[in-house]
Amino acid sequence: MKKNPQTELIHAPRKAPQLISTVQPPLYRASTIIFNNTDALFNRHWTDAYDYSYGTHGTPTTFTLGDHIAQIEGGLYHLLAPSGLSAINLVNSCLLSQGDEVWVPDNIYGPNMEHLHNLQQRYGIAVKVYNPMDVDSFSPSDKAKLLWLEAAGSVTLEFPDLSGLVKKAQAHNILTALDNTWGAGLAFNAFDFGEDHLSVDLTVHALTKYPSGGGDILMGSVVTRDQKLHHQLFRMHAIQGICVSGDDTAQIQRSLASMQLRYQQQSQSALTLLNWLKQQKELAQVLHPADPDSAGHAYWKDICKDGHSAGLVSVIFDAQYNLNDIRAFCDALTLFKLGFSWGGPVSLVMLYNLKEMRVLEHKHLKQGLLVRFCIGLEHPDDLIQDIAQALQHLKQHKNE
Repeated sequence: MKKNPQTELIHAPRKAPQLISTVQPPLYRASTIIFNNTDALFNRHWTDAYDYSYGTHGTPTTFTLGDHIAQIEGGLYHLLAPSGLSAINLVNSCLLSQGDEVWVPDNIYGPNMEHLHNLQQRYGIAVKVYNPMDVDSFSPSDKAKLLWLEAAGSVTLEFPDLSGLVKKAQAHNILTALDNTWGAGLAFNAFDFGEDHLSVDLTVHALTKYPSGGGDILMGSVVTRDQKLHHQLFRMHAIQGICVSGDDTAQIQRSLASMQLRYQQQSQSALTLLNWLKQQKELAQVLHPADPDSAGHAYWKDICKDGHSAGLVSVIFDAQYNLNDIRAFCDALTLFKLGFSWGGPVSLVMLYNLKEMRVLEHKHLKQGLLVRFCIGLEHPDDLIQDIAQALQHLKQHKNE
């Protein structure tokens, strides 16, 4: 039967063979996924390992990236989300109910705390704060359902007593969720760490950072080794309509091959800056888990056996410098750009007032305003020169 040219175009056969071997896996863009027949439609289940039913639930492109992220982190099951925070919110929404208790470290990623406070106000979830280097400060009640972990902590970079905290949570049948963005699955294996080969229940990871590596793609992941927990999360993932772009997924997949090399380069550059920063008299304190003087160093050394660490280093300025002084310092930087995130090619800087960020008292932190340096792929000598000239500008500004 002859068809209208418009119909012929829409249903034109794909004459070229559709399967070739390439360095990068093919990119699938799909909202609708076409079933070959009703048997294919009805003889499937959403819990199948690779269930192709609709674009939000997964395509070969998204499943391939998820498999590789799980492999890097030591997990078995994965979900992708449009940002790291979206992955965090998925975990909170799935695992917490009215009246439940959740424990968070005082150095938790700020937006996670904001989401939990929102759940607290709306649903009566109790949010409790603990000192990540003091297991005794984590004192759960029988209503506790979830323990959040940060290794290393946000902004101030303390490494927690990961083994002690996980053991205590397991003794109380509390699920453990680790924000694994700093370690990225490279600094340590969150599913097999310490002398006792401990494991968290799940990890979240801002793929925006090291996996993407370009400072241009937003994405997050949730990884676990527990199939039952994965199905619970997957169901909430589907209910909430969480999905990611195939194009964005392919871009991150393309970057994974260089991820470990970039991580090592930025880590080494951060250590070079660390040693120089410690000699600058304008700085009251330099914060980095690999530094023996930093809080949690012993825990980092115990967990990160190969000495790996992310390309982040924070400094606390001498208390004589006020906010205007620190703003002048940041504005004087030329290579470091003012912006959030890390893991990209361009070094970033951000300033913080810890008094507005922390709930507990921390005697290990000096008084003063904090600046976080996120190291890119520039040569460390050039970054040091940039900070040095900004410090000179700071002193001139102070004397004006």
